[in-house]
Amino acid sequence: MTTTDFWVIGAFTVLVLVIGVSFSKTSGKDIKSFFAAGGEVPWWINSLSLFMGFHSAATFVVWGSIAYSSGWVAITIQWTMVFAGVLLAVITAPKWNKTKSLTAAEYITNRLGSTVQKSYSYLYLAVMVFSTGVALYAIGVILQGVTGFTLYHSIILLGIIIVLYTTLGGLWSVVVTDVLQFVILMAVTIIVFILSLKKIGGFENFLNTPHPAGFLNLANQEYTWPFLIAFGFYNFLFLSGQFGFVQRYTSVKTPKDASKVGFMFGALYVIVPIIWMLPPMIFRFTNPGLIGAENENAYLEMSKAVLPQGMLGLMVIALIMASTSNLQGVLNISSGVITNDLYKLIFPTSSEKKLLLVAKFANIFFGIVMTALALLIPQMGGVTKVVISIGALTGGPMFIPILWSLFSKRQNGKSAITVTTLSLISLFFLKFILPMITNFKLETGPEMVWGVIIPTLLIVISEIWLRIKNYDNKEYNDYMLYQKNKIVETNDYTIEADQENKLGIRKIGIGIGVTGLIILTIGILAVKNQLYGIVSGSFLILIGSVIFYYSYQKNKK
Repeated sequence: MTTTDFWVIGAFTVLVLVIGVSFSKTSGKDIKSFFAAGGEVPWWINSLSLFMGFHSAATFVVWGSIAYSSGWVAITIQWTMVFAGVLLAVITAPKWNKTKSLTAAEYITNRLGSTVQKSYSYLYLAVMVFSTGVALYAIGVILQGVTGFTLYHSIILLGIIIVLYTTLGGLWSVVVTDVLQFVILMAVTIIVFILSLKKIGGFENFLNTPHPAGFLNLANQEYTWPFLIAFGFYNFLFLSGQFGFVQRYTSVKTPKDASKVGFMFGALYVIVPIIWMLPPMIFRFTNPGLIGAENENAYLEMSKAVLPQGMLGLMVIALIMASTSNLQGVLNISSGVITNDLYKLIFPTSSEKKLLLVAKFANIFFGIVMTALALLIPQMGGVTKVVISIGALTGGPMFIPILWSLFSKRQNGKSAITVTTLSLISLFFLKFILPMITNFKLETGPEMVWGVIIPTLLIVISEIWLRIKNYDNKEYNDYMLYQKNKIVETNDYTIEADQENKLGIRKIGIGIGVTGLIILTIGILAVKNQLYGIVSGSFLILIGSVIFYYSYQKNKK
């Protein structure tokens, strides 16, 4: 990397940090402002935030490796997100919005009881905070590899940046920086896509070039159609139940807006996988010798081969931001669980000011834990695979009973926690105990499938049993009465939320404009392929200016 690349990384880091921290005043008024951004975030902002929170640098490493070695199936795998997004939009996103809860944990409290909510919250926090530690470690490895910083300093630096703007800015800082990160990521990956095609003479030449057998097939023997369907359904459940993602549906104004979040998420996955996965596929023809773990560098190596000076720094910061987006969302929702759903239950008379202070301290605490775990990973050998397995084994048992309760009148706290407990016992037996006494081994693919099948089967059995018993669910009746009598927000608060929206959109415009200016400067200074940086930078400056002007004019009305 050149000096220009380092300056680019520094400039974008400062830009994201400044915009995130700038929400410290507007998101510091009360809990709803901090965790739900006033409850009226524009749906397109939340959709881009969901999109960014869903993937990480592993998207380019893992799926890029599959694209290099197996071809088009890597695109098909990501196309399953279209299916997941449509199901999300039609089934679960609007249902979550109708609960009018700030967080998933608040819904669980109202619907299934505080005892059940605490159980799910502790399980969620344990899994997610540990997982984010591993994710932060992975980003630190990327930063170490491209900058020469030590791993220790890379992790510390990233941890401080993420904790700082998430703590000061709340959900607004998360979603606005997500949008900015989306713009940066798409700008640089589109340039890589175009330059990669240019390198081999265009898309037609790519199609006409001899390929390995099955390279352009939609599925193959390893990634079969049944696997692809199961993978799409698993991600639908993950999108629907992950506590951090639920905020993206509850913080928009209406159920219709929540549906739009899901539809736009799915629409993005129609074209984006082609833009992202074609470069490593093309790299195979220019450099067919990568084997084993070397495949994981295919996307980054293609980027190095085609990007002008300065743009590589942009690619690095884009990959890092693709990962930090998920981490900042987890921090925000984790502190929300502690504040709104645990602390508030113990101290129900706490003032908004006190709750907000607790929220920020909780955010800092989880950030420290996340960073400490990331620093300990090198001494834990093999922990990454364990975390992936824990995520696959706990996701279904956690999410399926909660999601089912959104639609069922009969499920109660006892039935939900029973299904979760039995599912966890069964899955951990299959994964860790059975291999000790037999030759059976549950691999990553099957454990994901069984992680969905077992809790689904148990919740269906529970539903049938309660229906046969004609169970009169007092918890559900109390919940419906609570929903009916829930206080409607005042017009004054709606006005405040509208002002926050305008401010957030204005800062998005500023961020996009500054991003365009940096890319334009890179294009002008570049020795080769200047046109791409100049055109893309100018386009972003135009888009940012239009967004800023629109929000400014709207604010005057």
